Amino acid sequence: MVETLIFGEDLNKDTEIHYRKEKKLGEGTYAVVYLGYDVRTGRKVAIKKIKLGNMKNGLDMSAIREVKALREIDHPNLIDVYSHKLNLNLVIEYLETDLELIIKDKNLVFMAADIKSWMLMTLRGLNHCHQSWILHRDMKPNNLLISTTGQLKIADFGLARDYGDITVPMTSQTVTRWYRAPELLFGAKLYSGAVDVWALGCIFAELMLRTPYLPGDSDVDQLNTIFRALGTPTEEDWPGMKSLSDYVEMKKYPKAVLSSLFMAADANALDLLGKMLIFDPQKRISTRDALSHPYFTSMPRPTKHENLPKITKPIEETHDEKEERKRKLANAFVNSSLDESPTFARKLEF
Repeated sequence: MVETLIFGEDLNKDTEIHYRKEKKLGEGTYAVVYLGYDVRTGRKVAIKKIKLGNMKNGLDMSAIREVKALREIDHPNLIDVYSHKLNLNLVIEYLETDLELIIKDKNLVFMAADIKSWMLMTLRGLNHCHQSWILHRDMKPNNLLISTTGQLKIADFGLARDYGDITVPMTSQTVTRWYRAPELLFGAKLYSGAVDVWALGCIFAELMLRTPYLPGDSDVDQLNTIFRALGTPTEEDWPGMKSLSDYVEMKKYPKAVLSSLFMAADANALDLLGKMLIFDPQKRISTRDALSHPYFTSMPRPTKHENLPKITKPIEETHDEKEERKRKLANAFVNSSLDESPTFARKLEF
């Protein structure tokens, strides 16, 4: 046992000397993220220091699960792991751009093939999560990180959890409001990957509009915004809707015609968008079926990731936006669920 511990300590020191921290990028509840580099290659890395000394119950379980999961799948974004005093350090790929920044950059011109590429990469990643019985529960543009080669990577699994047992209730207070599915807004406690698909449908719409599609100011206003945009569902459209715990009668709006707003979208894009934004979660398209949709095989073909539009100069951000980005970066790889266990804090690349 002593020999094993000595070997482990020596191995830890051999790993630690390969990396240097340069400056702090962000700080979350349980971790601080630094910009660093590999002294052997000069490659930029992010070093996430998980703070153990201030934790009464030892290492946060989400951190243990993340390291275990990334090691098990031989994940390319987890470069190394080492400890220093009472801290666990994860060496991870450094990513500084996300899809939200790209959408906001008015200097970039999107083509239909570009949107198709981002959607395809996101769906592949999300489908892998769902096939592994994991809900992300916070799909939004600034949780979709972009590498220097244009690859899209799903991040911030702080609200994610497994859903293998459909009889176990989960919180409805999840997913950022503008991307929150109507069943969650009506208080659903039993739900599936359909909540992630709804959020991705909102992202799809945002890519086409270059502005958030359903920006509500409160939960009630969010429902009103959704129904004004898509039409108010009836019990025939969505069986069981009125039995949800937080159901309230809403103003009646006529069913919308998506082509009237998304005038540049072709028939396949409109069909996929419509199937992702179906009110009844039982009828909403799955990630697997979405990947087989004609939208992805029709012309134009998805742009190769290395040819996708890239930000060439920094975008001006407000102080609050900068602070939020720092917080997001700190929580992009390890975070704790606000209300439930078990959680799966992971960052996946596809």
